[in-house]
Amino acid sequence: MLKNYSILALFFCINTLAFAQQDQSENTYKKRVLETTEIDLLSSYYGQQGNNAAVSGGLGTEELTDATGTIVVSIPINADAILTIDAGVSAYTSASSSNINPFDGSNGADIYQASSGASRSDTWANLTGSYTHNSDDRNKIWSAKASVSSEYDYFSIGFGGSYTRLFNEKNTELSIRANVYLDTWTTIYPIELRPGAAYGDSNYNPTFTPFNDKGRNSYSLGFGFSQILSKNVQGSLALDLVQQSGLLSTPFQRVYFSDSPDVFFDNFQLADDVERLPNNRFKIAAGGRLNYYINAALVLRSYYRYYTDDWGINSHTASLEIPVKLGDKFTVYPSYRYYTQTAADQFGAYETHLSTDTFYTSDYDLSKYNANQFGFGINYTDIFANFHLLQFGLKSIDLKYYNYKRNTGLSSNIITAGFKFVQD
Repeated sequence: MLKNYSILALFFCINTLAFAQQDQSENTYKKRVLETTEIDLLSSYYGQQGNNAAVSGGLGTEELTDATGTIVVSIPINADAILTIDAGVSAYTSASSSNINPFDGSNGADIYQASSGASRSDTWANLTGSYTHNSDDRNKIWSAKASVSSEYDYFSIGFGGSYTRLFNEKNTELSIRANVYLDTWTTIYPIELRPGAAYGDSNYNPTFTPFNDKGRNSYSLGFGFSQILSKNVQGSLALDLVQQSGLLSTPFQRVYFSDSPDVFFDNFQLADDVERLPNNRFKIAAGGRLNYYINAALVLRSYYRYYTDDWGINSHTASLEIPVKLGDKFTVYPSYRYYTQTAADQFGAYETHLSTDTFYTSDYDLSKYNANQFGFGINYTDIFANFHLLQFGLKSIDLKYYNYKRNTGLSSNIITAGFKFVQD
């Protein structure tokens, strides 16, 4: 768990570090990559509803709420380099994960009702540090980062870097990036499959084998190309390759077989097994953006991505955002996003798998579905940062709302807020 420090104390620490690291040795003027320390305070609230919970084998409530707070501090080390520290905490309450042990509450066990036990809520924490350096002519940029994150059932460390090269008077940009994440699971199984569990009757005798591998490694390599096509049009292309290996199954997600008897305890169906997925997965995503600047008040931002992997999922994503500038300080931006995907080879709905299958899951994130997302945002920018908090001026406020719906019945709403402060 990350220690909680007050914003006031953090501001004083940042001030001290920033002043101590200012480069006083330069005799000639060079425009700094980042003039002063910047602080972003970010928060979001997410609420979700649905009736295809993977924890209970593809049936049951998917009700979930999540509140997140993040602080991002960017500090100019000298004229060419920036140190960024990103710390975030997310607290969630999940009706479906509460049913890992549906019998530890006081209201009885039911897949459409959350248990009031300890597995109902948890906290995720993350800390990331990155260093970015620019060449004297600002045409070469490289960065390195490291991260650590923790939740109740996993711990992750990551590291990576990127290199960007600008050409053609900065009208053309090429980039390459690589990241590695090394995760360790704490394998938490449904309560009825744990050693010593006593549920059901003589008909309940599942053949259950715990997972041997408790690690998951992810390696990604990405390429980017951006080009200013004219004074009104800018386009970019991206290609991402991801290789994952290790425990890619979620140990507490139940599966029910069509050729096994149904056994209930306290109105809750006991698992036949847990999700079993291959130990390797290779992903490819390719996409592009095209931005058209109609005039100073109106811009069209379009995006498309194609995704495929060796589990059988193919997907298409398309989105359009239209920022509209209202005066000098306010911008509104409605948006729409469409997504569609095929089902993974291993997916099957409730009681459609056979006990003789090698791989199986009833997680509807791996099912065939399409989704629509409508959004609306408003941005306030004050380049003079007239409002102050200690020695920091408020440069911008960004508020967004999104409504998301799948044709499987899942729906969600998310509200985000961002505040950017710059040092005087």
